Amino acid sequence: MALNGHKGSLINETAHVTDDPRQPNSQAFLIDLAIYLSVMFLIRKVYVSEIGFLANGLFWSLTTLAVAAWRMKARNVTWADLGLRAPRSYKSTLIATAAVLGLAIGLVIVFQLVNEQLALGLAPDRSEESAVSKFGDMRGDWALFFAFIPFVWLQSALEEILDRGFLINWIEKALSNGALATAIAVVAQAAIFGFRHTNDLSERSITVGLIGLAMGIGYVLFDRNLWPLIIAHCTLNTMSMLDRVT
Repeated sequence: MALNGHKGSLINETAHVTDDPRQPNSQAFLIDLAIYLSVMFLIRKVYVSEIGFLANGLFWSLTTLAVAAWRMKARNVTWADLGLRAPRSYKSTLIATAAVLGLAIGLVIVFQLVNEQLALGLAPDRSEESAVSKFGDMRGDWALFFAFIPFVWLQSALEEILDRGFLINWIEKALSNGALATAIAVVAQAAIFGFRHTNDLSERSITVGLIGLAMGIGYVLFDRNLWPLIIAHCTLNTMSMLDRVT
């Protein structure tokens, strides 16, 4: 299902990349992934308390972005190839955004119901408790909200560009493409996305992972255009920030 009708995705254009000896093979993309994931996790060991959580988060993401750009240049892949291109239809983009939001919220609700019924014994989600240490006490402080929200949107966009745009495509290429490779890539990036937020298996990591899963499914189904995902991600994070200020 490709609402925007774009036929030039990275996967379509390079589905037979390994047939050309001049092109990088799956092992090259696997090496790229090893470098990228190593940097992604190791850079988070660097935390400068004086500049705050958001600034550290942007530093981590921008460092990872630089690594992705480096490997993309080596493989002759552009950001447009990954989906950072103008949508062909704004109406379809809004429909795709609503569908991704609905799927993300639906998956989280189902997980919460299952967790309550089965008592899975997972560590509870304490993100709201830690929010004050990350963002300060925002209750009723709209000035602080509006100061933070542009950086929250930027971080949301970077996560979609990297976790959906870069990771899905690179995992697919490392597995030599195909439907199974795509399915594994969508699930793997969601697991990485969830784990990276907490470094454990908890209610929080699974919730974030399910949101990443919804974004990954939306990326594949809706023509691999990143804008519906970016808008959906920004919307979810804005709702979360609004909950902290009201």
